[in-house]
Amino acid sequence: MDPWTNAAAVTGTWRLGDRTVNRIGFGAMRLTGTTPFDQGAPRDREQSIGVLRRAVELGVNHIDTAAFYFSATRSANELINRALAPYPDDLVIATKVWPGRDASGAWWWATPAQLRGQVEENLRQLGRDHLDVVNLRVPPSRRNGSIGEHFAALAELRDAGLIRHLGVSNVTSEQLTEALAIAPVVCVQNPYGIGASSEDRALLRRCGELGLAFVPFFAIAGSGRESGPAARDNGAVQAVARAHDASVAQVRLAWTLHQGPHVLAIPGTGDPEHLEQNVAAGRLSLSEGEMARLTGTDAPDQPTS
Repeated sequence: MDPWTNAAAVTGTWRLGDRTVNRIGFGAMRLTGTTPFDQGAPRDREQSIGVLRRAVELGVNHIDTAAFYFSATRSANELINRALAPYPDDLVIATKVWPGRDASGAWWWATPAQLRGQVEENLRQLGRDHLDVVNLRVPPSRRNGSIGEHFAALAELRDAGLIRHLGVSNVTSEQLTEALAIAPVVCVQNPYGIGASSEDRALLRRCGELGLAFVPFFAIAGSGRESGPAARDNGAVQAVARAHDASVAQVRLAWTLHQGPHVLAIPGTGDPEHLEQNVAAGRLSLSEGEMARLTGTDAPDQPTS
């Protein structure tokens, strides 16, 4: 038997609505190239397909993706379809809408009426009749504005059977309150990691109190964002990594998972070795002293877009 079988379950599970997922999931943004979108070199198609299949073998049953995760020659959704369809019964695929990219790769933001087209695009690419979870990804320019019209449009699509559960992404606590008044929310997907602000930490705690999954992105990349981890890391993270004979990425991921049982990690990679390292981070146990040292570290500010 593969000693890695169901390794992603080592940190426990959490519920996304009526679905139960292992707390270590997988983010699909880096499947298409060495750098997401149209930057970097394209990933080898068979390698990306192999990474997805290996993730499922390791017990990953929560994959985060988006129709706008594509490059000139690769689409994350289509790679997922090719690798995993027909899909395992326990697999939850979450996607996100509001941002979009046209055929040239240029970004645009959907109106409430255009969200249906974005949902249907994800359905076509994934080869599904409904989407398990759709996150409304709030643009940077709307971080302090209302999301009510857009979220209500998604709620109508849920009522129509195209979506099973709704989430919100890149939101403030006030925007989460606004969404909850319209329809049930199963998860909040925000940037979060070592160096998170007090506001970010408060939102994570609130999600735990409400029983909502908190799904951090850029937990490993930090200030590097889409380009990956920053070249330099602070001394506290490096010291803890050395003490555990682990990588800095594993320490960052372990710290994130230690934030609460409702925190679901979605580290992404197109490299099979990195995939196994990310899943192995769930076995890394940090002491209270190490957690306090890392939490109080002067890490770079996390992104807000």
